[in-house]
Amino acid sequence: MQILLRAKYFQCLAIPFSLRALHKDYRTVIPQDFSNYESMKQDFKLEIPEYFNFAKDVLDQWTNMEKAGKRPSNLAFWINGNGEEVRWSFRMGSFSRKFANILTEACALQRGDRVIVILPRIPEWLAYVACLQTGYFNPGTTQMTQKDILYRLPSSKSKCIITNDVLAPAVDGVASKCENLHSKIIVSQSPREGWENLKEMMKHASDNNTCVKTKHNETMAIFFTSGTSGSPKMTGHTHSSFGLGLSINGRFWLDLTPSDVMWNTSDTGWAKSAWSSVYSPRIQGACVLARYLPRFEPTSILQTLRKFPITVFCSAPIADRILVQNDKTRRKFKSLKHCVSAGESVNSEVTEQWRNRTGLDIHEGYGQTETVLICGNFKGMKIKPGYGKPSPAFDVKILDVNGPARQGDIGIVLPNRPFRLFTHYVDNPTETASTLGNFYITGGGYMDEDGHFWFVARVDDIILSSGYIGPFEIESALTEHSALAELAVVSSPDPIRGEVVKAFIVLNPDKSNDQEQLKKEIQEHVKRATAPYKHPRKVEFTQELPKTISGKIRNELRKKEWETI
Repeated sequence: MQILLRAKYFQCLAIPFSLRALHKDYRTVIPQDFSNYESMKQDFKLEIPEYFNFAKDVLDQWTNMEKAGKRPSNLAFWINGNGEEVRWSFRMGSFSRKFANILTEACALQRGDRVIVILPRIPEWLAYVACLQTGYFNPGTTQMTQKDILYRLPSSKSKCIITNDVLAPAVDGVASKCENLHSKIIVSQSPREGWENLKEMMKHASDNNTCVKTKHNETMAIFFTSGTSGSPKMTGHTHSSFGLGLSINGRFWLDLTPSDVMWNTSDTGWAKSAWSSVYSPRIQGACVLARYLPRFEPTSILQTLRKFPITVFCSAPIADRILVQNDKTRRKFKSLKHCVSAGESVNSEVTEQWRNRTGLDIHEGYGQTETVLICGNFKGMKIKPGYGKPSPAFDVKILDVNGPARQGDIGIVLPNRPFRLFTHYVDNPTETASTLGNFYITGGGYMDEDGHFWFVARVDDIILSSGYIGPFEIESALTEHSALAELAVVSSPDPIRGEVVKAFIVLNPDKSNDQEQLKKEIQEHVKRATAPYKHPRKVEFTQELPKTISGKIRNELRKKEWETI
């Protein structure tokens, strides 16, 4: 089975191929004091084994250490909607082995078949481990619509889908148009016609299962991109691209050790969830916390940070902004020691407010579904706005039409193709060929005199209206206005200019209701703070912005603007 997600070898930190060697001997390969960035880049080495499977070579290795009493067993725990805890060991007991047998026996899947898993942050999402043991896995966000499912099921040629009773009706509505789909598994307390119930299947499944033997360069997982520029693309990742490549994230950016508790708020369908909820922390042996949150709830997030011994927290910039607005105290979280953020740039005002209230910096990171961490503000570095310096994984340059420059496209050098990069866009050779040349272009930005990269916008975020406009610059200017509680900037179609800047704004409740006057005031403010041509020609006041845990609210707003034309 194909696990359309991604996984690969964590031994990127080790010389031998065992976990024991990894977490003992890697210290001779990875500098422990990486406050010296240049030393970190120069001394980093990553050896790739011929065979690797994340389930066997990472999770099982940690489990063996548990059995030998060399580490505690509470390595993953979930919090349901009622606040109850579910604690599982690193290997999740016999669950994954039983699930693997269900996929191969009850569903009659074979190695190379594809499975799509669309589940929220519940323990059953760990079906990904079973898929790794047997083949491949394809995650999907629980916020998908019937239209999204109809696109993903046929395009991925998935033979099996695993979801809950919330999305099952949407699947049933399109299943007749998905010729490859022949197995449907539901995670539910109640039976549903046409579906196999996981709870009942687990009662009869054997937990005797042997993990498949996979080479490091075999396709392990497929992730759909967010689809903000055209239809979502399927990015193929090998066992080494994520399972090994994401060790860089865990060690250098997340700064994880086996004694840490990691909480990442990303939705399970996004690549960021695999980054910081699966591979990076488990490679490092850290505990992973997950909480079932159907919607972004700042109060619940703040309560969780206060109640549980979370040491490393990862969220999206929009989440950071809302959290500082909802917590006016300077109360520090007793266990929290390291904070990271990714997805979009963090406004400097939010960073300062977070630091004042928690005593901690927000370490930004930059990457894509196609990559592991590209640039980051690593622990020990001087924190500066923007995305920091290149990770050890890549050789990153600023490019223009004439070659290297300080401002232009952010490109990853590809002559010696880094294994931490996706291999191809699945079933899309034309798009693959156009993307992977001498450089892989990730978006626009610039580099300062200290070598720090400043991200302007993803290629699909850029607004071409009388020039090259990055939405973050406009959002930063808008944040300075006292009347605004939340905001987002996207491109909007215009019959004369083609596209213009549009701002979606949630007002503070105590501000004036004279929206027409406020609109003019906001536009003038942006003209003064940036440049006249960059001001939002369209302003829409709204009661709330779409809040996905992934934090990519621009995607939804841009889609709303452009789908109507």
